[in-house]
Amino acid sequence: MLWTALLLPPSASQTPSSNLPGPDALAAVAVWALQFTPRVAVSEDAVLMEVEASTRLFGGKRALRDRVVAQAKELGVAQVAWATTGLGAHALARCGIENGFKKPLELMLDALPMACLSAVRPHATTLAQAGCRTLGDVRALPRGGLSRRFDKQLLQALDRAYGHAPEVHAWETLPDTFHARLELPFRVEHAPALLQGARRLLVQMCGWLAARHAGVTVFTLRWWHDAMRSKDAGEGGSLSVGTADPSRDVEHLCRLLAEHLAKVALLAPAGDLALTADQVHDQAGSTAALLPGLPGLQDAAQDVESLHLVLERMAARLGPEAVRRCVTREDHRQEWMGHWQPAAVPPPRKLPASTSLPQPTWVLPEPLKLAVRKHRPVYQGELQLLAGPQCVEAGWWDRDDATDEGRLVVRDYWLAESRHAGLLWIFQARLDDGTAWFLHGVFG
Repeated sequence: MLWTALLLPPSASQTPSSNLPGPDALAAVAVWALQFTPRVAVSEDAVLMEVEASTRLFGGKRALRDRVVAQAKELGVAQVAWATTGLGAHALARCGIENGFKKPLELMLDALPMACLSAVRPHATTLAQAGCRTLGDVRALPRGGLSRRFDKQLLQALDRAYGHAPEVHAWETLPDTFHARLELPFRVEHAPALLQGARRLLVQMCGWLAARHAGVTVFTLRWWHDAMRSKDAGEGGSLSVGTADPSRDVEHLCRLLAEHLAKVALLAPAGDLALTADQVHDQAGSTAALLPGLPGLQDAAQDVESLHLVLERMAARLGPEAVRRCVTREDHRQEWMGHWQPAAVPPPRKLPASTSLPQPTWVLPEPLKLAVRKHRPVYQGELQLLAGPQCVEAGWWDRDDATDEGRLVVRDYWLAESRHAGLLWIFQARLDDGTAWFLHGVFG
């Protein structure tokens, strides 16, 4: 077994005697940890994960360790520890030891002070009077005497920590929706400075999204003003950020949020933040190559994804109408199949139905009427019809707003070949006398 303990520092809102982090902080880390394994449990001041079955999924133990440690620091985790038992990893984390595999677990736990196990703490004074200083000293005492003198929790905790008895945990479940709140350590007067606290919430949200195999297209950041504010400032404000495609990339979402916060002016200092995932969509994982060293689908997808990320950041900085991209609509008419829309608007998920003829690489802005010789179209010589016809009859519902004329087209498309111009896409209009031919596209 491979266990990870994520130790959280005591919360400022807790009393010094409790020495425990707040329940909201523990719940936030637990939800984030569910992206690595479904076996996540909260144990006093730590979150425990059993990740043995997840190491291959995340590229091995070293890669998993680096990812957990890097993101856990952003969530305020004070110490990360690894061991073969959950309670053993928890004890190591309390003593500031990360690697529980340098030596056999028994040797490492024997050298720890008694206070690292909560079940030993109530009896620390009695055990100290008996000469015990470490867990090894306690374990060296006769088991019969320990069971008669102390409660059964002491021996059970020792057995579970050393791996001599099975551990029992209440596993955490993933919530259906995401909503997280954070109290800022200091009051923020400028909106861009909210990103420091918002990033922590975004890391939590992306962990929740990864556990659901989903991505977010709209999320909302809310802030509340300090109690010592003017009445005109109001209670707070909010900012909704949208993405064209579902995403759970922390860096990309942070950059998008930073661009939007740069345009916001706070009416009063803010002291609390909240983040909600408003629109969530399924997002399949990347597919790598079948054989090592060969480019897979993931490499091609990264190029397309990087273009989307750049367009979204440009739109956030320059305005939604300043950056546009062409998307394909469900329309068989070639002139209106392509549509320019703001880059931040999600593209249509349903593509046009496939056609029997291949589509041209370049389409003319306006169809070019062709000459006809002996009832055959001519373009740099007589054209040879290779495939067709493909009838396109649509547009009765569409009207031009400028001229108030309908856009009904009835055409027979053909794939034609010119001796000098190559492959062409031509059509014969059926609304007129039926003899007019037009050039509409050219193949590369």
